[in-house]
Amino acid sequence: MTAADAVPMVFVHGTRFSAGQWSMQLAALRDEFPVVAVDLPGHGERSAQPWSLSTATEIIASAVDSLDRGPALVVGHSLGGYASLEFARRCPERLRGLILAGASASTRGLWSVPYRWVAGLVPRMPADRLARWNDRLLLRLYPREVVEATIRSGYAFHTLPAAWEEVLGRFDADAMRCVKAPVLILNGEKDTVFRAGETDFARAHPHARVELIPRARHLANFDDPDAFTDAVRRFARRLPAVN
Repeated sequence: MTAADAVPMVFVHGTRFSAGQWSMQLAALRDEFPVVAVDLPGHGERSAQPWSLSTATEIIASAVDSLDRGPALVVGHSLGGYASLEFARRCPERLRGLILAGASASTRGLWSVPYRWVAGLVPRMPADRLARWNDRLLLRLYPREVVEATIRSGYAFHTLPAAWEEVLGRFDADAMRCVKAPVLILNGEKDTVFRAGETDFARAHPHARVELIPRARHLANFDDPDAFTDAVRRFARRLPAVN
């Protein structure tokens, strides 16, 4: 693959995080690919912006356009994965490939109950206490260099209720039928909740496959940054050329 052929990539973070979630992936991939990570509305540098899926898709579209390389590979984790599915539906001409990480569970029916409970609970807790707890948890589970950009960017607890209220009840495997590009469903092996529907999601798309990061959990790109990055790289290299 020549520099001119390199697939542009847009990374979309998960719940409460920001573009900093992808610091390890951006550092490892930027020498080969044009890459950028976005802050979704209500997160990171867009903390003051109200959440909406419509705005989220506009932000992803603007990031694709900013790379000025045509349709992009979009990599979305958790909340960012569902936002990326919505982007794929609304902006198919801007999508060259899609990676769903920790975002292959239906958000409808009984699956939504625990998330509605969490979304209702979070506003009742002081944000500074939640931030301290998150900092301690991340530093206990992962090396500092993996999570320091995430910690430095802060957390968007105030946006969580609105974001999940809109996502819950909206997505299931049928959403894959709107995706016109190849799909990689990239999950942590031990992420039993968010990979619960991965078989149905894969079956709903003619060019989708599942890959697991061994021993990884929901934050697979933190659990094994090298394996996650390698999966993204291999998928990008195999994407068809743009006509």
